[in-house]
Amino acid sequence: MAQVDAVIADRLSSGVPLVGQVAQYIISAGGKRLRPVILLLTCGALNYQDAHKFSMAAVVEFIHTATLLHDDVVDESTLRRGRPTANENFGNPASVLVGDFLYSRAFQMMVEPGSMRIMQVLADATNIIAEGEVLQLMNMHDASLDEAAYLLVIRSKTAKLFEASARLAAILAQSNSAIEEACATYGQALGTAFQVIDDVLDYEGNAAEMGKNLGDDLREGKATLPLILAMQRGTPDQRELIQKAIETGSVDQLSSVIAIVRETGALEGSRQAAMAEAQRAIDAIQTLPAGPYKEALTALASQLLERRT
Repeated sequence: MAQVDAVIADRLSSGVPLVGQVAQYIISAGGKRLRPVILLLTCGALNYQDAHKFSMAAVVEFIHTATLLHDDVVDESTLRRGRPTANENFGNPASVLVGDFLYSRAFQMMVEPGSMRIMQVLADATNIIAEGEVLQLMNMHDASLDEAAYLLVIRSKTAKLFEASARLAAILAQSNSAIEEACATYGQALGTAFQVIDDVLDYEGNAAEMGKNLGDDLREGKATLPLILAMQRGTPDQRELIQKAIETGSVDQLSSVIAIVRETGALEGSRQAAMAEAQRAIDAIQTLPAGPYKEALTALASQLLERRT
């Protein structure tokens, strides 16, 4: 990861000072760096040692960071990872344009291994992520959203880059198609579990620990899995209260919504859904060679369920 960070620092350089300032601001905020970690661990499991793994890990982090910059503008977010968002600090125009810079820098870098397959996977992933973002925008304030529609969004906007990160490792290692698909399944399932837990924390977490405001999803009119399950399991009055909150984007009744989500077992139901995805991820990599890297990938899927931030 230190070598990935060195690549990131080197490739963030630009002749335009504001580009470097904004990009450095969001990347230096920390974060879990899960996508690069998945790529590096999978490379390790497949015994791929070439330096291209570091540049490709930086590429997936750049793509992810670009989506964060754009997301925070669309969502009008003010807090991420415990500090003001880039758009709060530098304004919306700078955030959007620096996000564009990071996308284009990622595309400059992805040609370096000289693999058309790598470019195809990353180009497809970037396009599907954008589709997922638009789909989520269309679904805002729609209280009729069901679990299948919810999963379609998160598998596009969140899980796709996890999937691409694991798949890239298999491509770099020149693995056969069965191993490549196993790695991709691991990434997709892990990314799905990650987002479900993220959505749970919006109603269960601690704002200080999470580094973002509780109830942000409700404020944006997002019908996430905890709300979908609460509406399915609640009384007509409880369902109506949540529907109105989603449709209006009002957090006036946030404490009541949180109480309903807890009373109906929707949080536990959501955690069980995440657990099933984590198990799917673990099952997918059983064909990978035994060793510390495979063990780490398994542990990562298990520990994801325990996250509180």
